[in-house]
Amino acid sequence: MTIEPDLIARKPLAIITGVGPGSGAAMARRFSAGGYQVAMIARNAGRLDAIAHELPDSFAVVCDVSDSPAFLGALDGIAARAGAPEVVIHNAVGGAFGSFLDISPDIVQRNFQVNVMALLHLARWAAPKMMGKGGALICTGNTSALRGKANFAGFAPTKAAQRILAESIARELGPKGIHVAYLMIDAVIDVPWTRERFKDKPDDFFIQPAAIADEAWHLVHQPRSAWSFLTELRPYGENW
Repeated sequence: MTIEPDLIARKPLAIITGVGPGSGAAMARRFSAGGYQVAMIARNAGRLDAIAHELPDSFAVVCDVSDSPAFLGALDGIAARAGAPEVVIHNAVGGAFGSFLDISPDIVQRNFQVNVMALLHLARWAAPKMMGKGGALICTGNTSALRGKANFAGFAPTKAAQRILAESIARELGPKGIHVAYLMIDAVIDVPWTRERFKDKPDDFFIQPAAIADEAWHLVHQPRSAWSFLTELRPYGENW
C-alpha cells in the first residue's frame, strides 16, 4: 500500500536526531520557526511529544539511532509521511568517560554506533534523495573530535572518527551541490543538569542552545559561494 505524504509535506523537511532538552530542541524550534516541518528523533517519547505539541508541523519519531535497522526504518517512515528531506542534522551523541583501562569496550562500541555509524546510515539514506536538488547535512560535535584527553577514551575516538567521516562525506557531496558541515561545540551547554553540576558558574560560562541553533540555521543557509565545513563555537571566556 502506498502511503501518501500528508499536508505537512508542503513545507521543506528537516530531520534532527538527538532531540533532547538542549541543542536538539533549540534546533527543532529554530527550523520550525523558519518554515520547516521538523521530524524529531530521540529515545524519550514524553519529551519528544511535549516539543511536538509546542511546534506546528513537527512530529516525534521514537527511535534509538544505535539500532541501525530500526533507525533506517524510522527514516523511511518519515519520508513516507513527509517527503524527502532538505536538511538532516545528526545531533544524537553517545558519550562515556573513563580511563582506557577501566571503560567497558562494549560502551565504546555503542558510542561508535551512535556517533559514527548512525551518521553513515543517515548520510547514505539522505544523499540520494538530495541529488540534483541540493540540501544540507550538519553534524554536531565537540573538541573531543580534535584531541584525546585522559579519561576521554570512551568518547574522543568516536568523535574524531565522526569528524573524519563527515569530512569525507563533505568532499564527495559538496561538488554535487549538497552542503555538509561539522559544527564543533567547545562549551558546556546550558541545560538543567549542567546548571546543577556547575552551579557556581556565571551565566556567560554556558553556551545557549538557541545560539547553537542559530549557527546551525546559518550553516544550512550559507550561499554556495561561501560554504563552511568546520565551524567552532565557544563562549568568549572558554580556553582553547
